[in-house]
Amino acid sequence: MTDSHPSLFRPYLHLHFLVFVWSFTAILGKLISIPSLEIVFYRTLFTCISLFVIIKLKGLSLSIDKKNFATIFGTGSIIALHWVLFFLSARVSNISICLAGMATSSLWTSLIDPIMSRRKIKIYEIVLGIVAIIGISVVFDAVIDQYIGFLIAVLSGFLASVFMIINSRLVKKRDHFVISFYQMLGAFLFVLLFLPIYGFIITDNSIQLSLNLSDTICLLILSLACTVYAYSSSIKLMHKLSAFAMTLTINLEPVYGILLAVIIFKDDERMGTSFYWGTAIILCSVLLYPVLSSYDRRRSLKAF
Repeated sequence: MTDSHPSLFRPYLHLHFLVFVWSFTAILGKLISIPSLEIVFYRTLFTCISLFVIIKLKGLSLSIDKKNFATIFGTGSIIALHWVLFFLSARVSNISICLAGMATSSLWTSLIDPIMSRRKIKIYEIVLGIVAIIGISVVFDAVIDQYIGFLIAVLSGFLASVFMIINSRLVKKRDHFVISFYQMLGAFLFVLLFLPIYGFIITDNSIQLSLNLSDTICLLILSLACTVYAYSSSIKLMHKLSAFAMTLTINLEPVYGILLAVIIFKDDERMGTSFYWGTAIILCSVLLYPVLSSYDRRRSLKAF
């Protein structure tokens, strides 16, 4: 697999569309009235039900060997913890610091993936990962003065990198819908087990699971569009794109999100000069990757 072949233009284009779809997550989160963990609870629940129906309609088998089941199911718990830490970081600090910490996922991938694949670490991937972090920081004019929130976000970014790398290997063995189903089931059960702790210790018995019509509609869109479609499709794309290419491109999600927020909420959102500078930096890192990857591949071929 390579990220530099001309035939990968369409997969890259599809990935950018998926990132655009994911950017609606923040918009929907703002429109939904219930707290963050309850949103994750319903998101994973609705996603599991939807994926189960799709799998049955497609006539796919849900059978899976014990080794892969443990890996896929366990990855779901990692995904859930990643979401919980993401929301926690935004709460104890702010969204700017949270996203700056999350942007480290591409840097983590540049270090972890080579270790798991037993290949040499590529310096240009590390550099591009750092450039992406700088870009996100500039977009949100982030000053890292709230260390706890930033460290929580870094851990969330680390977990995002881990499950992305795992998925890049799992997709070679199972259908992407089946992988998504068991991962979302694992995520749902993780949140379900965490709810008593959250309700009785963290929020003093104030779990909010009642939904109004608006919340239900937004949660269904969040589940069907941003998770069933976008998440499952992202796993399928890993047949052609590397985990690093995925995590690097996903750094554009907040950029798309800000643009959507400006369009939808108008006066409630604004874009300053830092937004354009930061976006340019992120785009440079994203667009340079296929070029550098192609050069690295040609150089490796010449060596043989």
